[in-house]
Amino acid sequence: MPHWRIFHPPDVFQDAHSKQSLAEAITGLYSDLGFPPFYVVVTFLPTPDENQFVGGKVSRLRGRPFIRLNIAHIHVNMPKDPKVHHDWTAKMDKALKPHIEDKGFSWEYHVEETERLLWKIDGVYAPDFRSEDEKVWTAENRVVLPEEMEAARKKLSRL
Repeated sequence: MPHWRIFHPPDVFQDAHSKQSLAEAITGLYSDLGFPPFYVVVTFLPTPDENQFVGGKVSRLRGRPFIRLNIAHIHVNMPKDPKVHHDWTAKMDKALKPHIEDKGFSWEYHVEETERLLWKIDGVYAPDFRSEDEKVWTAENRVVLPEEMEAARKKLSRL
């Protein structure tokens, strides 16, 4: 599950359209890799200027609104390969550009990779990445409980 926490000034991402557009771009990063879209969680956290400091100064005093993104990867961790990391952050940058950079905002992000064994959705451990069960979850775009799996697979085979 990727969870994106976006800390932003209250006058940025004010309307549902700007949030939806960015959330869809972020979700696309992962669904393009085969993740079920419902795995992707994006949380917008309006943060008043007096609560966001960069270098000991109120971030807005640097001349531009500051956006801080904290991203947690749980479902799949990347290999410890600089090229893989570079390629992934380039994709992230491209997805974020029209929503943040092109609007003139200052921004920063980091990605944390955490232990998958400590992650559940609706009380259920997620299937392994790209497994047959995960393909069912992806097609259904929801948690498919073990007792529902056989019926869900039959439904998919009829499509």
